[in-house]
Amino acid sequence: MKSQYKKWGALLLAITLLSALLISGCSTKGKGGGDVELKLGFYSSAQSDEKMQELIAKFQEKHPNIKIKTESSPYNQFFQKLDTQIAAESAPDVWLSDGVLVPKYAERGVLKDLTEWIQRDLKADDYYGLEFNKDAAGKYWGVPQGIQIAVLYYNKDMFDEAQIEYPTEAWNWDDLKAAAEKLTKDANGKYAIDPSFDKNKISQYGLTFFSITEGWMTVLKSYGGGVLNETLDQSIIDSPENKAALDWIVDGMQRELLPTPSDLKSFQSNMAPFPSKAAAMRIGIYARTIDANAAGLNYDVTLLPKGPEGKRFSPVIANSWVINKKAEGAVGEAAWEWVKFWATEDEVQKEWASLGEAVPVKKSVANSEQFLSGSPANKQAFLDSFEFAGTLDVNAVWSEWVGKFNDSINRAFEGEVSVEQAMKQADQEVQKVLDEFYKK
Repeated sequence: MKSQYKKWGALLLAITLLSALLISGCSTKGKGGGDVELKLGFYSSAQSDEKMQELIAKFQEKHPNIKIKTESSPYNQFFQKLDTQIAAESAPDVWLSDGVLVPKYAERGVLKDLTEWIQRDLKADDYYGLEFNKDAAGKYWGVPQGIQIAVLYYNKDMFDEAQIEYPTEAWNWDDLKAAAEKLTKDANGKYAIDPSFDKNKISQYGLTFFSITEGWMTVLKSYGGGVLNETLDQSIIDSPENKAALDWIVDGMQRELLPTPSDLKSFQSNMAPFPSKAAAMRIGIYARTIDANAAGLNYDVTLLPKGPEGKRFSPVIANSWVINKKAEGAVGEAAWEWVKFWATEDEVQKEWASLGEAVPVKKSVANSEQFLSGSPANKQAFLDSFEFAGTLDVNAVWSEWVGKFNDSINRAFEGEVSVEQAMKQADQEVQKVLDEFYKK
């Protein structure tokens, strides 16, 4: 009986070893001919999902040994689920990250360091925005899938009606405000420069203005200010430069040339004033061309205005492919093949650019006639803005400190407290968020 147990034990051990070898063989082959399953995550809409599936099919034609399993959902659901998956160690092998969230995953040790692969396989000069995923230590944590960069949008019909010249690249923020005064109109058709103008009955704003990316960060940075220091772990909010920038904004809101946060609540969305013809100008990223074109606006874009000392700043968000740190061996290599497919193939970049959602990351495609043609006429302004582009002081706790900053500064925008009071409160609240993470 004892010898029978020994035989069964030896057989069970042999089966276990054989199974382990088979599993090991499947997970490490790849280039050698074995299949590799790659779990790919991305946020999507109906339009972008269809295009993504087309590109996945083309990728698999080129890499028949890599089988892609997709996980996609609308933006909010995708990132809520991703946080849960990360906690359960079941996140996709590679996923599309909002550019402002890349440091959140990198600084928490979730992502693979891509520095060696990028330096080996990509020529930095061929791309816009590779550096936007590089940390203070020089490590790369993602490769941009597409770039959002802000410019000044303006409605040509509204400028023509008010009989004023279109914005130029020579404008500073005071030039913009002077134009906004001539474009802001009340329900009786009186512009803000008219003594009978009623600022309690606005029908058209000179400039629409919303939160960080398409609102206050651009003004703060071009005035020489900002929110965080170079190492992104200290608040620099309480500064004379930020005071001057915020005074400019609050003055515009008090005169109703710009909508306050509560004014925006009367619209279908915070993005609605410009495409719905309720604002003559806006600070806008590239994706805003979709709504402007869909609304049939007669509009164009130009560079954002300069600050008092001639500094210009354009906020940028580099939505990027990132790779799970746990994607090792053949799976990690397959994930990098997917990222390279997006970054190096002109055809892929052109296909994605056809959706009109982002500036292509590859310069050869972004500077092509295919991208630069169409509406708006001056798409070159998006490319020229890379010369003075910067991130939104993104770090591991970006969402948290932006919330605290908005809570404090919006009180000044609504006239509830002075700019000085709002700045001091924002400085304390933001620093508290930073300390809770970085001083652990």
